[in-house]
Amino acid sequence: MLDEALNAYLQFVLDNAPYFYYVPGSGVFGGRGVAAAAFAIDFLYEAYFDGRCASKKTEIYGKIVSLADWILTQQCTDDAKEAYGGFKSNEESSYYYAIDACRVIPSLLRAYSLTEVVDYLDSARLAGYTFLKTMQERQNYGGFARAVTINGDWLLQLDVECLYGLVGLKMLAETYDTDNANIYQSIMVKLVDFLRSGFENLWLYYDPSDNAWHRTGAEESQIYDDCFAYALLGLYNYEGWSPTVQRVYETVNAIGTSSDYVGYNPNICWAGYIDIVRRKAACDYYDSVSCGILHDIRAAKDKPSLELSVQILDKHYRDFMFWGVKFKDWSAVENKQSIITVSWLGLLLLRYTPTHTPFKAILEKFGENLTLYPILEAEETVSYGEGFNLKAMVRVEAPTEIVIEPGYAITDYITLQTFLPIRNRDKIRRGGVDFEVGPVKVYRWMGEPAYYQAICRRLIAQ
Repeated sequence: MLDEALNAYLQFVLDNAPYFYYVPGSGVFGGRGVAAAAFAIDFLYEAYFDGRCASKKTEIYGKIVSLADWILTQQCTDDAKEAYGGFKSNEESSYYYAIDACRVIPSLLRAYSLTEVVDYLDSARLAGYTFLKTMQERQNYGGFARAVTINGDWLLQLDVECLYGLVGLKMLAETYDTDNANIYQSIMVKLVDFLRSGFENLWLYYDPSDNAWHRTGAEESQIYDDCFAYALLGLYNYEGWSPTVQRVYETVNAIGTSSDYVGYNPNICWAGYIDIVRRKAACDYYDSVSCGILHDIRAAKDKPSLELSVQILDKHYRDFMFWGVKFKDWSAVENKQSIITVSWLGLLLLRYTPTHTPFKAILEKFGENLTLYPILEAEETVSYGEGFNLKAMVRVEAPTEIVIEPGYAITDYITLQTFLPIRNRDKIRRGGVDFEVGPVKVYRWMGEPAYYQAICRRLIAQ
């Protein structure tokens, strides 16, 4: 099934990039943009070298060239402009955003690596040591100014999302433009030194106009999940599983079910808006793209979440082509399939390999096959989502280990140990008998989640 999803994603990108969206039944929508082109190149570049995509190798190569050539047409090449070296965010825009340069640089370098077209390398270098340097030097803090227009009008807010720029700057410094390594290293050091504190405290941007950090929402309590996912990936690429990366990832990933959105499960992917102050999702949908952006971190440091996200994606890969899907039923927030989302999910499928851990090996040998039904609502009645397979170590509780509630027998309680994340109030079916999951405890090994444990009580009536 994963190969079916990969083939569908590949054809979608080949057919529709660099348009931002495709509306089923209507066609492309939202215009063409460098972010869509860049992330499409990233996906296609890895697909080119993957044997599963061998039948489309020539088409993939041609598409990478066409996308890279188009990106070059969006770059400001007038050295008299402050936007020199930047890229228009879309064809109709007059704004040149720092984050778009951050997105484009790695993609052009990959296109150059594949084709040896020097124009791609020159464009990436210009975006790095000229445009991003200009965006950094426009203020005295160290981050990148958000944007500048072709006429020199500035947006001076400093976004933590620009930490994603570390990916391309590091590639330039270490491989593609080593003669200017000192310039790139200086840019990166200043960028991280300034943005780190705001990022650690879960702010979205710094505004020099009031000398303060900010989030979004009426009370400035919310963040955009994708901004933090991109920033995490950039900083992880730069400094590995550092205390900053670990703290931010684990804090956001631990914000789960609330009374407002019982069905939300951050181990699959993150909600589009997250209320950091109240520690809950601030919308009713997943931002599908975060599932893909977080792959590298999860593959190294949170394998249970990776396995769960891939299992869900395998069942719902067509639903996840839309930029947002509802917690309750995987329905689309809007009827718009996203090139950026599909490109990142395609990268996940290309990079994914089943995880192997000592506990998983124990489960394979001794575990039971159960069915997990995730809780979706808990108002007047409780409702659950579709079931999926769950391997678990199961034992019936001994009387000394729990307090037996009135109406229950000792055989009505079991303890589960699972590799996949489970949540309080999820439903487990074992041999035709349903149990409700109690509070869940996470056991870690070397700082990583190793397995989840919970006492479950038989569901007498629903």
